[in-house]
Amino acid sequence: MEANQADYIVIKAMDNGVHVIGLTRGQDTRFHHTEKLDKGEVMIAQFTDHTSAIKIRGKATVLTRYGTIDTETN
Repeated sequence: MEANQADYIVIKAMDNGVHVIGLTRGQDTRFHHTEKLDKGEVMIAQFTDHTSAIKIRGKATVLTRYGTIDTETN
C-alpha cells in the first residue's frame, strides 16, 4: 500500500496530556511511536506499512472517513 493512499485520522486533544500511540503490523503487535498532545493541539496520523493501529488515551475528538468519535473519560 502506498503511503499517499493509506487511511488517515485527525486527532484533536480536548484536554492536556492526550497520548497517541502507534502500533506495528506483523505477528507481534508492539508500540512503535508515541506522541503527547496538549489541549487544542491537532495531529494527523496515517496508517502505513508499519502502522496497523493507533491507540488514543485521554479526552480527544477523532475524525475519520467513517465519522467523528469523542473519547470517553471515566
